[in-house]
Formats: sequence, structure tokens, C-alpha cells
Amino acid sequence: MSNQQLTRRRMLNTMLAGAAGLSYLDSQANAFNESKAAVDPKDNIKITRLETIPINRTRAVFLKVHTDAGIVGLGEPSLEGWAPTVQAAVAEMGDYLIGKDPRCPVHHWQAIYRHAFYRGGPVLTSALSGIDMALWDIKAKALGVPLYELLGGPTRDRIRVYSGSSNVTQGMQQGFQAFKTGPSGTARNMDSPAWVDNAVSTVARMREQGGREIDIGIDFHGKYNVAMAQKLIKALEPYDPMFIEEPIPAQNVDEMAELAKKTHIPIATGERIFTKWGFREILEKKAATLLQPDITHCGGVTEMKIIAGMAEAYYVGIMPHSKEGIIGTTASMHVMASIPNFVIHEFATLGEGYIKEPYQVTNGYVFLSKKPGLGIELDEDAIEERKGDRDYNFPQLYDPYDGSVLDW
Repeated sequence: MSNQQLTRRRMLNTMLAGAAGLSYLDSQANAFNESKAAVDPKDNIKITRLETIPINRTRAVFLKVHTDAGIVGLGEPSLEGWAPTVQAAVAEMGDYLIGKDPRCPVHHWQAIYRHAFYRGGPVLTSALSGIDMALWDIKAKALGVPLYELLGGPTRDRIRVYSGSSNVTQGMQQGFQAFKTGPSGTARNMDSPAWVDNAVSTVARMREQGGREIDIGIDFHGKYNVAMAQKLIKALEPYDPMFIEEPIPAQNVDEMAELAKKTHIPIATGERIFTKWGFREILEKKAATLLQPDITHCGGVTEMKIIAGMAEAYYVGIMPHSKEGIIGTTASMHVMASIPNFVIHEFATLGEGYIKEPYQVTNGYVFLSKKPGLGIELDEDAIEERKGDRDYNFPQLYDPYDGSVLDW
């Protein structure tokens, strides 16, 4: 048989395999470390079980995707305040996944998302996000390479991080050089100049403690109307914040775009935006110069990589949100290691009590492991102690004067 006939036959076999459900084939030849690979690329692997692990009194739900090859993929389908709901969604998506080869994460993402008539939203996309992370982890472990190698290779050798704490003194001792806080107190639709002064006091204190050598981000939590947001932003400008996060509700994209025009402080948003379709409007309307996709909500590794590419085309930076667990943070950092427009990453936990080798922050940066997959190993004994059904709940706030509902 001629070489031309062999090539045509291989092409036909590939097409037929794809039509039958996208077999793994030989697409891994360019990313394979034989000495560290968990299996041979030609070996069959099947998903056998999806195991969700709610972490007691935290925002995190961990996921283990088990396979018949002994490889376990780690993901995080967290959705703050809705742990049982998102766990149920993961279980239902497992009906599709069990028995399939896990090494086609993009194909499985498309199938899970598009075969549902009602798509997207926080519950379904968070469940899909955790699954997607775990499948990428399996794929990278199977090939014996760090996850970022499958995303195009590293564009940097360390990840700049910021602390979600307003305790500058303690944070600097831990190695942080950037921090995030929120205005003190909860605002009504309109409030007094004295309230504004008090709201700004936390930022003033942080700037005094850290000087101009630190960066300070300010999270409005999307809880102010346009008028109050404008007042606060103007009062905060003298303290030179690194960014203002969600100055108004994230869905009010038109008004956010107007706010962005009225201040030199970068506007950031994205933790409550889902998939590439949600971020498209923000980019098109120039509502933010920093996007904050959360890998546990936005669609996982697959979708975060696409969102970063869309942002690059608009000269917009990526600054991921990450207030849940260490698995999601780690997966997110792998994506950030592979893109050119990364700015800084939120870091809510170093991983103590969750992973065997917690992260260390050095001069405001952390280094990713070069081990296969996500490069982390859960501390199973510590996780067992933290398992539970007590979900995280956001505070329920009411106006002390008239009893009306307030945003957190």
C-alpha cells in the first residue's frame, strides 16, 4: 500500500472515530513525558466515578473524578451558599461522563453545555467548571506534564498574587505586596458625607501602613447604585487604588461603562459573569479594563483560556477572582501561567490544611509546581476532618433604620 493510501486511511479512521464519540487517538505526541506519565497515551481510560467533597463552613466544594487507570482528577465546582445544589448538578452531569475517556475536556465541555436546553447560569456553569478542571488534571497527569504545558506552555515563571485581607502588616510578613479590601460599612441607596468618610477610612489606614510600595484593590461587591459608587470612587482617588472591583451590580454593564469613563482608576469585574458569552458584552462596551473570571464559576480551564484570549484582543488584563478553595486557585494559576495579559491573582488561602505542600509567597509571587497535572496533592487526613454539610452562607443584612434588605 502506498504512503498516500495509508494517509487517506488514517484520515478516514480518524473521522470515523470522531463521529463515534471523539476517541483519544494520538493527539498527545507533542506533550508527553514518558518518565512521569501515568499511562501510555495509547492506553484506554474510562471515568468510573465523580466524588464531591463539601468543605465544612467554607465556600469550597472539591471534586475527584476517578478513572479505571487509577488517575484521579481534582476539580472545584464551588458555588458559595449553594453547595448541595451544585453537588446535585455534578452528579447529574456524571450520568453523561461515566464510561467516557476523560482526556477530551473541550469536547466534554461542549457536550455537557450544549446538550442542555437550559444553559449557563451560576449552578450549571459552576458544576461544569469543576468537572472541566478535573478532566484537564487527568489529561496532564496521564501525559506526565504540568497543566500549563497543555495550554501553550509558560509565558512566565511565577504568578503575582494579592491577599484578600486588609491586614497589611500581617500580609507583608507573609510575603504579600498587594491587598484587597472593601469600603467599611454597608450603604443605603444614598448616604451621608460622614458615611463616605468612614467607608474610606480602611483604605486610608492601609495606605498609611504599607506606604506607596504596596498595591490596594477595593471591592464594592456590586452593592452600590451609580450615585453612591461615584461618590466613593471620587473619595478614594487620592489613595491611588490599583483597581475598583464591581462598583455597581455586574449586570448593569452600560452604567459600568459610563463609570469607567469618569475615573482614572481601573474598573474590574467578572466574578459573577459566566462563559465567554457573558464577558463579550463587557469587552464590547468597554465596561472594564480588568476582567476577573473565577475559574470555579466561569466555565473552568477551557473557558478561562478563551476569555483571556478575547480580553487580549481588547487590550484588557486578566486578574482572576478566587475566594473559594485551593484547587480552583491552582487551576486558575496554571491558565495565568500560559497567557500574556495576566496582571495579578487573588489568593485567599496558601493551602494549609488542604494540600500536602502549601504555597509560599515570596516578594508578592508564588511559583507553580512542575509536577504533572495541577501539581498539588490533597492532605487526605486533613480533608477528612474538614468534610461536612455546613455550607457557607453570606450575611443577611437589613437597614437598621427601616428594616429593608441590604446587599452584602
